[in-house]
Amino acid sequence: MLNWDDPIAQFKQPPTLVATEVKAEIEPLEKNQPAVEVVEKENVLDAQTNEKGITGLEEVEFGAGRLAVDDKAMINCRSDVNQLVPFKYKWAWQKYLDGCANHWMPQEVNMTADIALWKDPNGLTEDERVLIKRNLGFFSTADSLVANNLVLAVYRHITNPECRQYLLRQAFEEALHTHAYQYCIESLGLDEAEVFNMYREVESIHAKAAWATQFTDSLGDRNFQTGTHEDDQRLLRDLIAFYVIFEGIFFYVGFVQVLSMGRRNKMTGVAEQFQYILRDESMHLNFGIDVINQIKVENPDLWTSDFQDQMVALIREAVELEIAYAHDTMPRGVLGLNANMFEEYLGFIANRRCAQIGLPEQYPNASNPFPWMSEAIDLKKEKNFFETRVTEYQTGGALSWD
Repeated sequence: MLNWDDPIAQFKQPPTLVATEVKAEIEPLEKNQPAVEVVEKENVLDAQTNEKGITGLEEVEFGAGRLAVDDKAMINCRSDVNQLVPFKYKWAWQKYLDGCANHWMPQEVNMTADIALWKDPNGLTEDERVLIKRNLGFFSTADSLVANNLVLAVYRHITNPECRQYLLRQAFEEALHTHAYQYCIESLGLDEAEVFNMYREVESIHAKAAWATQFTDSLGDRNFQTGTHEDDQRLLRDLIAFYVIFEGIFFYVGFVQVLSMGRRNKMTGVAEQFQYILRDESMHLNFGIDVINQIKVENPDLWTSDFQDQMVALIREAVELEIAYAHDTMPRGVLGLNANMFEEYLGFIANRRCAQIGLPEQYPNASNPFPWMSEAIDLKKEKNFFETRVTEYQTGGALSWD
């Protein structure tokens, strides 16, 4: 039973101060030499007024004027980043609201049929089992890598509060996705250590993870700050690497493979988890593209011909890594799919990503062998994969495979 009487009040009396002789050798301050506390405060104030923008960690200036919308900027903003309004980028706030409206939880998805199918020795072929395990292996750590990039690198350098609001929502969704993969792995009774460690054991998965972490490492340097032409390009390169490539290219072979199984009424619970995740990732991708394009508008000097060539090279390199992943997860073809189809699809996806950020298409005449994926990627509506009924986005648990 709670007792509001303080049982140790008698021990909380102020201690009796006894003068003691202090024999520490303290050199006297030189004349006009400031105390340590003053120096530290001046450093904080210097951080508020430097030319590289603010982070939100600066001291709150008493008596400062109210914020005007024109004071806001995507990067290197020197106005108060703690004030959400007035909105400058209303699209960012709307994406945050849409993300909240689409909230779901992994436990809402029924995994009973998947468990029975997985335990049935004749339920799936060995190639189908490899496909499921490899994709769970990649995705189980991929969303953690994205979350690391958001929390440890990107958030500090995006100096707009409504965009930061969405980044916080996205970071939560990345955690939710990792939860979903763990839920699938646990439900199927897989060796969790084996699956989660695949990004350090399976070469095609490791190659994609290692490719991505170099960009987080670059921005994660505590001494890194935007504010110069070179450093601003460094941030823009990271945003393109993670949003356009990692989430916009590296995820799509796995999405097609798992959702194809769902379309054939196999592993429908896992497929439903992936459907929700695809919906979230589509929003992440579109948010990232809007941020990238806004930075280009506000800082046109960053989008040089040389920088564009570098981004094209990154995208082409990523396509090759994803093609290798497709061959690794599907060496003999499964469910009417084969690795060559994914080469065509990745060319189509890469062309689309290039066009979205103003780069020239790199794969002439590439077509989409999976037109049903376009319906799944649509942000406003999505088509239930097992029927032709179109459903508006709904809160988690409302999607039905019936």
